[in-house]
Amino acid sequence: MTNFTVYCEEEEFPKHALRALEKAVGEKVQADIPLAVELVFVDGEEIQRLNRETRGIDKVTDVLSYPALDLVKGEPILGKDYPWDIDEEGNLLFGSIAICVARAREQAEEYGHSYERELHYLLVHGILHCLGYDHMTDEEKSEMRAREEEILGVLGIVR
Repeated sequence: MTNFTVYCEEEEFPKHALRALEKAVGEKVQADIPLAVELVFVDGEEIQRLNRETRGIDKVTDVLSYPALDLVKGEPILGKDYPWDIDEEGNLLFGSIAICVARAREQAEEYGHSYERELHYLLVHGILHCLGYDHMTDEEKSEMRAREEEILGVLGIVR
């Protein structure tokens, strides 16, 4: 099991739920070094700005991911390959994720599930993007959805 940490200073995601999610992700990712991802919660205006400036899409979205590592999808992550990306805590920072709180609330209502379930989904989705997964083709989408469901299933969060 990989030691996995989500750096998040906001209280939007309950700490006990965040710790459980860290454990679930750690069980599914292979690494010889502790891993970390940064999570921030933003409003609609900020996520639209980020989306416009980093992706050229001038609209609000639910989650944005900024991977720090290349070519890690499905591969064991080895600390020796990333000696300059290890933080003061000894963790390999592999990406950053921004979640739009307002959009997450809207989607939870739209899909008929809890806000907490939506936050879990968006964070797992963002983590998988940081680990090299995508959903541009049907094959990629199927693979990513399977990984999302696998991690959420460990947490008992099912559709």
